[in-house]
Amino acid sequence: MTDHMPKLVAFDLDYTLWDLWVDTHVSEPLRRDGNEINQVLDRYGQEICFYKDVPQILHRLRVQGIFVAACSRTSAPSVARKALSLLLVPADNGDKHGTPVAAETMFDQMEIYPGSKKSHFRKIQEATGIPYSDMLFFDDEIRNKDVASLGVTFCLVPDGVNNRAFEKGLEEWRRRHPEQTGEE
Repeated sequence: MTDHMPKLVAFDLDYTLWDLWVDTHVSEPLRRDGNEINQVLDRYGQEICFYKDVPQILHRLRVQGIFVAACSRTSAPSVARKALSLLLVPADNGDKHGTPVAAETMFDQMEIYPGSKKSHFRKIQEATGIPYSDMLFFDDEIRNKDVASLGVTFCLVPDGVNNRAFEKGLEEWRRRHPEQTGEE
């Protein structure tokens, strides 16, 4: 038996994938020095980078054909999008000879604007047709657990996403949605 997966995994950005609020800690313009991997700098040299395990988690989801979404209520959506466009994710499995890709290409859909996360998920569901029950959401703020009322599995990550937190979220989603064997 293989471990079944949700059809969609969504992530908040601030303090979930990186360790800052783009609408508070970052000043434009943003820049990347050459082909620097996993690092974008703001006007004053403030670094924006994914937490250590995030690039491989994103690659894993892509390889498995899982729909990946970003859901952020930031009041600086253009800054968040710019950071994702400049941030380079290393090639899969750290292949030193592989070509890095822009982080934004790792996301199938981005709902990045102020407002309720429930609104973000309604738009995602409308665009994809994926049932809420097949969605898993990682966020650092407990208030965003309200998406669970839609049927989305919510995973609180107060210290951001890492491999352990990611696996914990998958376990919770699997517990709520046991794999159907078809032998019933």
